[in-house]
Amino acid sequence: MNMNFKNMLAIVAISATTAITSVWGYGKFIEHQLAGIQEPGKLPVNYVGFSGNNTPGTMVDFTPAATSATPAVVHIKTRTKERQVKNQQRQRNPFGDLFGGDDAFGDFFGGGPRVIPEQRASGSGVIITEDGYIVTNNHVVDGADEINVTLPNKKSYKATVIGADPSSDIAVIKIEGKGFPYLVYGNSDDVKLGQWVMAIGYPLSLDVTVTAGIVSAKSRSIGINGQQSATPVESFIQTDAAVNPGNSGGALINTNGELIGINSAIASPTGSYAGYSYAIPVNMTKKIVTDIVKFGTVQRAYIGISYAGENLPDEQKKELEREIGIPYKEGEGVYVTGVPAGGAAGVAGIKKGDIVTKVNGVNVTNGPELQEQVARFKPGDKITLAYKRAGKENTVNLTLKNKAGNTEVVKTSSIMDQLGGELETVDKKIAAANDLAGGVVVKKIGTGSLKNTKIQEGFIITSVSGEPVKNLEELKTALIASKSGTVRLEGVYPGFEGSYAYPLSLKAE
Repeated sequence: MNMNFKNMLAIVAISATTAITSVWGYGKFIEHQLAGIQEPGKLPVNYVGFSGNNTPGTMVDFTPAATSATPAVVHIKTRTKERQVKNQQRQRNPFGDLFGGDDAFGDFFGGGPRVIPEQRASGSGVIITEDGYIVTNNHVVDGADEINVTLPNKKSYKATVIGADPSSDIAVIKIEGKGFPYLVYGNSDDVKLGQWVMAIGYPLSLDVTVTAGIVSAKSRSIGINGQQSATPVESFIQTDAAVNPGNSGGALINTNGELIGINSAIASPTGSYAGYSYAIPVNMTKKIVTDIVKFGTVQRAYIGISYAGENLPDEQKKELEREIGIPYKEGEGVYVTGVPAGGAAGVAGIKKGDIVTKVNGVNVTNGPELQEQVARFKPGDKITLAYKRAGKENTVNLTLKNKAGNTEVVKTSSIMDQLGGELETVDKKIAAANDLAGGVVVKKIGTGSLKNTKIQEGFIITSVSGEPVKNLEELKTALIASKSGTVRLEGVYPGFEGSYAYPLSLKAE
């Protein structure tokens, strides 16, 4: 009887432990699934006591919205270490291949490497979840070796980059902690011309600053994202709220204190505010942020068309009409100038000269409006496209595709994945025996880009293009800072005299 009682206690204990473990595991699973995503109906602490005064016909009071929003807008300071880069104009070393790598005698053939001094910069960011996810501009954190975030309460945190999308100029970074104030998403589709808005950020390295203005235009394209991406996406909210250098990545809010955009650019002949500023709509931002947190990269969908831009000169319009044989009229919709075979539009029967007028029932009159609507979907999503052909409006259903022409999820490959092989931080005893401060040993070459070098197994990497590395994390940081192109992996072989350098080609992540 006593034995049975003990067995029963054991069974109860095991069952209880299993239940607790299951609940904990499920909680962690849900936490991961919701990472970077706002929970509907939940308000952060900074909105407690919010009492807006936005009744039509009354004087608008900006105080409640500004008071609620400013605790969630942060100051981002970045540092980029001094680094050496090759002088692109010097001659190629004809003896490079004979001496273990290209440019081994560069100093004798047109000058040595150029030094880019340490750089410090600052911008703004918006906390979007209570556990510290922050949205900012890609150009604020791009290439930074260190990112520091300071909240309006003067508390500072180290931040890590979760991912970035140069095409839209959005980046997601994260600070560690819980219970942070954050901004509640609004709806940028509801934004109206003439509506009051506020820009919040850290212009000119000042403390948190609020400016007010009105929405002066929507779906603006100013060509600025083409400076950092070959496939720019632009559909800005244009305002006359004062924005200056340092405001980048900050919040554009409505008078209800809701986030409706991420301030990104200014139109100015001087580099300072001259009347107009531009924000990325929050409806586009939400989708990009969710993709970055969940997949590591944006799941960008494509209709599969090329189209005419805005405000074309008359001669270009006539040239299009002669080429396609169909009149071009601005304002009717998006004039299709090309339909690649196998793309979503081509499969659905769209042709050159068609005029796209609606996406899922939403009117589109130009390219930026079309981009803004399509940017909310991912490959594999089904949408309805309305278009005019020969004066008649038609509707067609199509399945969006990714850049590769299929509907699969696109996964980002890390810089270390590109290298392939098996790498590990060198053992301290081996490092000491070879008079090294540290390094990364190549255990196996593998099938990645290491295979295309002359590196042999056992090689200890001690620096990347002159930047010392003592462990795997420092190697990764140095390679990411190099972005793409050719770098030099420098190091030694234990037991052999001298150092060696091998050129390595990288592609952008």
